[in-house]
Amino acid sequence: MRILTAAIGIPIAIVVINYGFWLFAITVILLALVAWHEFFKMMQAKDIKIQYSVGLVGILLTLSCAWLGNAQELLMVLMLILLVGLSQAIISHDKFGVTETAFTIFGTIYISLPFSHLILLRFTDQADYIFTVFGGLPAGAAYLWLAFVGTWASDTLAYFAGSIFGRHKLCPAISPGKTYEGALGGLIGSIAGVALMGWQLLGLPLGHMAILGLLIGVFAPLGDLAESVLKRFTGVKDSGNILPGHGGILDRFDAVMFSVPVVYYYIKAFFVV
Repeated sequence: MRILTAAIGIPIAIVVINYGFWLFAITVILLALVAWHEFFKMMQAKDIKIQYSVGLVGILLTLSCAWLGNAQELLMVLMLILLVGLSQAIISHDKFGVTETAFTIFGTIYISLPFSHLILLRFTDQADYIFTVFGGLPAGAAYLWLAFVGTWASDTLAYFAGSIFGRHKLCPAISPGKTYEGALGGLIGSIAGVALMGWQLLGLPLGHMAILGLLIGVFAPLGDLAESVLKRFTGVKDSGNILPGHGGILDRFDAVMFSVPVVYYYIKAFFVV
């Protein structure tokens, strides 16, 4: 089932990322809203009744700003989330206390900002094209594939290195299966994957690609562990079951939620074109 889901999902992802434009933005918004529902259900498992509508509207507005707005509007929405969340805690204090409000604001930011960066990265330099052996790709799509390939390479090599050489536990209290050997393998995989794709396929500077691969190799596992902390806290095995064999949206995108912002800010800082 896991392989079947990937076989169906990857061609869809290629079309949506490379040619989607508005379809890509809407897809990311829908994924973020599903992720919020998963977060809500996770908190329910811990008997924390977060403010569902506040997070839903906040995420929708934040991602819409990333797509159609600007930095000032994004800050306004984040401020609005804070004000509305705290105001509801005052108005409905018998239902939503400090704990519920804190988790509402945290969950909204945890989901909305990383998913916003998927949109921001995809539409970076959207008038520019990077030419590959497969033809021209919008620059933003090429950069987004760097993030995905680096994350997938990190995850895959970490799994195999950990399975074969893993002896020393990395974070046994959070994720018992992860080892230092696996983490090192994932780091090597990410550097190799991003360097090969960026340099050989996209014609981007090898030095920049190696550094970017290193950064993804560090931050992608942190995203995975961050979601593991949430699952440990709430006592759930998976965030959801919308993706057969893969769990929920948060399970599938946890590492990407950390790696994509890293790629976005690196591209913005060093103008890798």
